[in-house]
Amino acid sequence: MPAQSKAQQRAAGAALSAKRGDTKVSDLQGASKEMYDSMSEDELEDYASTSREDLPEHK
Repeated sequence: MPAQSKAQQRAAGAALSAKRGDTKVSDLQGASKEMYDSMSEDELEDYASTSREDLPEHK
């Protein structure tokens, strides 16, 4: 399922980075922290890889 807004896509990217160990989990806030806790790496990859070109900033 692709991201529905630019904000959601960015949050998924931050959560994915933490899942992969590239950033600290303690640096996550708000939606990205919730996504980290509740989604698998594959799900985060789907959201984070969504093209932001035609997405609204927020839904």
